[in-house]
Amino acid sequence: MNKKKIALSITALVLAGSVLAPAVQAYRGEVGLPGPNCTPERQELMLQAFDNNDYNAWKEQMQGKGRVTQVVNQDNFSRFAEAHKLAQEGKTDEAKAIRAELGLDQGQKRGNGNGSGRWNR
Repeated sequence: MNKKKIALSITALVLAGSVLAPAVQAYRGEVGLPGPNCTPERQELMLQAFDNNDYNAWKEQMQGKGRVTQVVNQDNFSRFAEAHKLAQEGKTDEAKAIRAELGLDQGQKRGNGNGSGRWNR
């Protein structure tokens, strides 16, 4: 009887883990995908900031969060806004090129998914 309970418990844990694991993956900053803090109101303010090339409005919405706020500044915001526009138009390769130029590329991970890969820049 105890073996049966243990086997059922282990099975339940494995199933729960396989269902919940994708939900806790980290945001990877992929072009064209909304971030974890995206709301319709914030999205509208961000789109206005990009459309108006308004670095200060963008910076206020970002509140110093994320690596992007360490890289994007007043001087290069127009290029960043251009990358956003290209991504919205479906021109992801061009957007990724600008992001790489700005230092926002994710690199390419080589490996088999067990953490043993190397990041190439």
